[in-house]
Amino acid sequence: MHQFTDENGKNVELSFNQGYFNQESHHVLVLCRYSGKWVLTRHKKRGLEFPGGKREKGETIEEAAIRETFEETGGVIKDPLFIGEYKVYGHTPFVKTIFFATMIELIAKDDYMETEGAVLWSSDFSRIQDDPSFSFIMKDQVVELALRRVAHLDLMT
Repeated sequence: MHQFTDENGKNVELSFNQGYFNQESHHVLVLCRYSGKWVLTRHKKRGLEFPGGKREKGETIEEAAIRETFEETGGVIKDPLFIGEYKVYGHTPFVKTIFFATMIELIAKDDYMETEGAVLWSSDFSRIQDDPSFSFIMKDQVVELALRRVAHLDLMT
């Protein structure tokens, strides 16, 4: 388990064990690849980040990952792979599930909800800390450690 403080000063715990927090996850973060590149989305307020969001009533957490990815990027994924979960301690603590997925198709859409659609990223993420075009979500240890886990599991090939 990893502990740190995020960009907003909130305590965060990250685990690569499913169900570690004994609190149901209602949020997803999806680390996606398409044609050898990372798939980000440009949130209209926060900036560049991986797709994600909240689970809707009656949805499984995997279904939420599939839907959120499509809504925000036009990307079609199947069978998202569990990578980890993290808990953010604030006024109302919440748990977010991290998935990895390879997109099988990227479809142009007229509406990407609160985002501006897919952004294909071929660089690493080592120089984004001071880049204001990236969301705060990308700048804490969750993404860094989850990307290391994806590489360790050799999922990018």
